[in-house]
Amino acid sequence: MSTKIPISIAGNLVANPELTYGESGVAHAKLRVAVNQRIQGTDGTWQDGEPVFHNVSAFRALAENASNSLKKGDPVTVAGELEFRSYEKDGEKREARRIVADTIGPDLRFGTAVYQRSAHAAVAAPDAGIGSGLEAAASAEASSPVYNIATKSPVVVPPFGAAQGSEMSY
Repeated sequence: MSTKIPISIAGNLVANPELTYGESGVAHAKLRVAVNQRIQGTDGTWQDGEPVFHNVSAFRALAENASNSLKKGDPVTVAGELEFRSYEKDGEKREARRIVADTIGPDLRFGTAVYQRSAHAAVAAPDAGIGSGLEAAASAEASSPVYNIATKSPVVVPPFGAAQGSEMSY
């Protein structure tokens, strides 16, 4: 029996994503996300509640992009379906739950991110050439992290096709 419920969470990765490929070649990333509830005490001070740990599964391009972009400690948001499964192991009935992700992204409440669109071939082969313009500039900086929560200043990137020295303000 399987029940699926729409869900979205915001928390922190407690480990680096684990990327594997199934027998059919489909990418599967396993993530573990901790969600802490903030509780205001009677004296007005805020305290962390008990963390809740969620197992998250992502497949195909989402799995590859998440494993290439995220690391332990990163604040993330996840939207998908909460899946409950029951099974038998060693004669005992057990239950498991996981979130099957539709989307995963950095939580921008805590930092900035630079978005880099992946070409379909680039997802299958990360070392493939990406193109020109902003994508080429972003690929040239592949050794530096794309998402850095330590920086507090916004990153302004002109839209595709914007002329250098344009009068447009952001």
